[in-house]
Amino acid sequence: MSDTTTQTARLTSLTGLLIPLSDRHLLLPNVAVAELIDYQDTVTDPAAPQWYLGPINWRHRSLPLLSFEAACGSRARVGGRARIVVLNALGARPDLKFIALLTQGIPRSCKLDSQLSYVDVPLSELELAAVQVGDTVAKIPDLIALEQWLVDASLVPGTGPAI
Repeated sequence: MSDTTTQTARLTSLTGLLIPLSDRHLLLPNVAVAELIDYQDTVTDPAAPQWYLGPINWRHRSLPLLSFEAACGSRARVGGRARIVVLNALGARPDLKFIALLTQGIPRSCKLDSQLSYVDVPLSELELAAVQVGDTVAKIPDLIALEQWLVDASLVPGTGPAI
C-alpha cells in the first residue's frame, strides 16, 4: 500500500469501542476511554439522582460513577460481568477530568469508517445518534451533556447549579 493510500485510510477510519450496557450498546472513540477497571461497590447518597451510583477510587482520585441506563430512564443494574469504564472528560472543566461509567462487560474494539449507517430508532436526551456496527445497533452518547448533569447536580467538587 502506498503512503498516500495509508494516510487516506487513517483519515477515513477510526477505532471505536462498543460499550455493553444492560439494555443497549454505546459507541465511543477509543481515545475517549482512559481505562477499564473492575467493578467497585459504592455508597450512594439517598438524595442523589438515581443515575449517580456514588464515588469510586481510581489512581488516587475520587470519580463519580454513573449509570447511563438510569440517566436515560431505565434501571441501574449491576450484573455478574459488571465493569467500570473510566472516560476522559471532554468539557474542559478544570475540576472534572474523568468520569466513571458502569458497563456490563468488556468493551469490544471495532473499526469504523466515514460510511457509518445511521439507524432510525428512538433516542434519549443523552443520545446523539444510533448507528449500525456489524450486527449491533449502538448509541452515540452526549458526553458533554452527561458531564453537565454532574455539574448541575452539584456532584463535581467546586461546582453547583447555575443561580
